[in-house]
Amino acid sequence: MHRFFVDNCSGATENIIITDGDVNHIKNVLRLRCGETILVSDCNGTDYECSIADITDDMVVAKIEDVFRNAAELTTKITLFQGMPKSDKLELIIQKAVELGVYEIVPVMTKRSVVKIEDKKASKKLERYNSIAEAAGKQSGRGFIPQVREFMTFKQAMEYAKTLEMNIIPYEEAEGLEYSRQVIKDIKGKKSLGIFIGPEGGFAKEEVEMAIAMGAKCITLGNRILRTETAGLAVLSIIMFEIDE
Repeated sequence: MHRFFVDNCSGATENIIITDGDVNHIKNVLRLRCGETILVSDCNGTDYECSIADITDDMVVAKIEDVFRNAAELTTKITLFQGMPKSDKLELIIQKAVELGVYEIVPVMTKRSVVKIEDKKASKKLERYNSIAEAAGKQSGRGFIPQVREFMTFKQAMEYAKTLEMNIIPYEEAEGLEYSRQVIKDIKGKKSLGIFIGPEGGFAKEEVEMAIAMGAKCITLGNRILRTETAGLAVLSIIMFEIDE
């Protein structure tokens, strides 16, 4: 069933009005017709099963048939602090992280980040990244669209992470699988979690020390060294399986 996100439709009881680009997508791309069924999310975890009541040039009227809570959202809001990788790897990371249940993604410029983002290009990149997040959210049945936030320095990311209930930082030199397994188990019941993933070449030692001093728990993901585009997705998969209900 095709899914659409509509802000400010929370509490609707009869109809939901769909506007902007989704109108063209419904009318001319999907070629849906009156009477067909769609899902509308209010971006806050509530889904509305609707039948299309009317289609005009600038809006689609969706009649509410059923209302239910979205089951795709994790109980812990996970922020992925992703060290900025080379080429288009971040696009893949965003797509798959959204599918795995991440709450938001923060691109982080670390000491070993090779890519340098010019201010004039940053806004266009963020627009592209958030478009990917939206498409992935629709495809995976999410109850809201995870946001890709503005680029941060590592220090800025540390400050932001202090607002979260728990933080972890996988590190190739960390030891202790049993400790790491216990840390993962301890995530269940937490309201928010930050995951720090380094770019190609990993984190500099002083960055890991800064994270630990801030309160982040340093864990290992096993005896193999993972690429930056693999590490975040691996830990998200482990956490999703552990805390999903």
